This record gives sequence, structure tokens and C-alpha cells, in this order.
Amino acid sequence: MTKGVVIEHGESSKAPLVPEPVAAGVSRAVSIADVFLRFLSIVATIASAISMGTTNETLPFFTQFIQFEAKYSDLPSFTFFVAANAVVCTYLVLSIPLSIVHIIRPRARYSRLILVFFDAAMLALLTAGASAAAAIVYLAHKGNVRANWFAICQQFDSFCERISGSLIGSFAAMVLLIVLIFLSAFALARRH
Repeated sequence: MTKGVVIEHGESSKAPLVPEPVAAGVSRAVSIADVFLRFLSIVATIASAISMGTTNETLPFFTQFIQFEAKYSDLPSFTFFVAANAVVCTYLVLSIPLSIVHIIRPRARYSRLILVFFDAAMLALLTAGASAAAAIVYLAHKGNVRANWFAICQQFDSFCERISGSLIGSFAAMVLLIVLIFLSAFALARRH
């Protein structure tokens, strides 16, 4: 009779399913991707904040003495958008060293949990800022006849192009933050 090892339901063997060097290599690759995506998110958020924050356009009305001016600071939603992008960009810059630690020590668990928590909070902030600005951009393009708000993008075309372009960077950063959260969750799940 041969002796066999029987594993009953609910029990597990002590041997890992994936050899340790392979698991560390995968964790290191995930950490490198994390750092790269953080840099891309930094570029997207800072570009959005700068693009929106430097937007203004002046149109003459009949004479040069009477002018209409459109600038981002006239609308609180755009100011919130710039502030939200700046806060998220600052957070991403400050999180880079912790992300680099995960390349050096791929088995770090609690620091990755902290990153997941703060990444989710920054995603919520960025989503709020981008959504508020998107609603105003929609009104600038389409207007609202019932509220007697007219579309201003026919007159302020450069202003509207800039504010619409800044939304693209912010929404791209939102997608990158979602991918970062999934990557961190994947790295945590591999080490249960």
C-alpha cells in the first residue's frame, strides 16, 4: 500500500502554488507598472489644472471700452476642478516614494493597503471635480433654454476648447487611478 497525502475539504497544503522567485517577480512587475501609471496620472492632472487655470478670453462688444471676459475663476465649479486636480497631483507626487518601496520590497502589505485607501479617496475627489466642471462645460456648449441660459461657446470658442480639453486629462487620470487601485488589489490578493 502506498502512503498518499489526502487533503480534505477546507484544508490546504503548506506548499505555495507558485514558486517564491516567480511570485516576487510578478509583484515587482506590478510595482513597476504602479510607478509608471502614477507618473502618467501626475502628467494628466497637472496638465488639466494648468489648462483650466490659465483659461480666459476677452471679446470686444461694439467698442474696445466695453468688453466681455470669460475666465475660469468666474465659475466656482472650475475653481473646484483646478483645486481637485492640484490636490490629486500633489498626492500622486507624494505617493511615488512609497510606490518605489514596493519595487524594492514587493512583499510590503500594509503600505499597499494605505495606497489603495488614499487612491480611492483621490479618485472620489477627482471624480467630483471633473463631474462638476463637465456639467458647466455642457451648459457652455448647449445652454439651457428653460432656464434662459444661453450657450456661450459660439462667442468664446477658444475658452470652450481649453475647458473641454482640460476635462480630457482629468478623465484620463480617473481611468489611471482605477487601474492603480485594481493593480494594488491584485498585488494584495496574490499574498493573502
